[in-house]
Amino acid sequence: MEYLYDLIRLPVIEMAKAGYLPEFFQYAFVVNALLCALVAGPLLGGIGTMVVSKRLAFFSQAVGQAALTGVALGVMLGEPVTAPYASLFGFCILFALTMNYTRNRTRMKQDTVIGVFLSISLAVGACVLLYVTAKVNMHVLDNILFGSILTVNDTDMNVLLLIGALCIAVGIPTYNHMLLASFNPSLAQVRGVNARLYDYVFVLMITVITVACLKIVGAVLVEALLIIPAAAARNISRSMKGFFFYSVIFASVSCFLGIIVPMQFEIPVPSGGAIILAASFLFAITAGLRAFSGSFKGAAV
Repeated sequence: MEYLYDLIRLPVIEMAKAGYLPEFFQYAFVVNALLCALVAGPLLGGIGTMVVSKRLAFFSQAVGQAALTGVALGVMLGEPVTAPYASLFGFCILFALTMNYTRNRTRMKQDTVIGVFLSISLAVGACVLLYVTAKVNMHVLDNILFGSILTVNDTDMNVLLLIGALCIAVGIPTYNHMLLASFNPSLAQVRGVNARLYDYVFVLMITVITVACLKIVGAVLVEALLIIPAAAARNISRSMKGFFFYSVIFASVSCFLGIIVPMQFEIPVPSGGAIILAASFLFAITAGLRAFSGSFKGAAV
């Protein structure tokens, strides 16, 4: 895979040295960041439409926050602090499946169940972090919390590509069934669609995508990139197809702007925060367009 990445990185670096691209493209970590954005943007934007439709914004936030506990457990168990993926995926998948099972099997409201599990996860994480901070630099944990797309390496890119390929392979054939199961479970059952099964498939997709994108956006902000582009897309879309594609476009543009603009203007901000600010800017524009359109129609009537 490293050879494949070099096939992309080296020509871009040479073009930057020749003056055809901005100077900061001479650095391999910048090209790595843009390659990750090319994968993470469409992934988060596409699945974000389902997160918004199913009203699972709080769920995705809980999974992102649980990742910090997964990192702490991984470091405690001896995994590399920069890539504790076994504990990350293991803990977050167990956390998400247990939370979803409890939500389906009890009469408690969804936000109550998620709040309980999130509190438990943060409590465990806080206890384990006391041990972890004595072994690692807290700056590494900052990257997990707030993201640092400029520090991604080939291992992070391999994980993101693998998860992206798996989610695309599963998501494209089952998207309509998951959508039907989310909007009308009763109708889905009549049509032979196992709504509960697709619910668990969707929960797994949210979880693995969230974990794969932690290094890019951060545990605190990853759910924002699931929600904000989709919310912006809903402001201007008139169909489910438009909703999906606008969300993908907005998430991808946000990732690229969050990487390029701070470097172009030498603004010292975390890449995760810059990406979310870019998405928020797009949301503000689409919200303004929707408000203006509504006012115009009201005036015309």
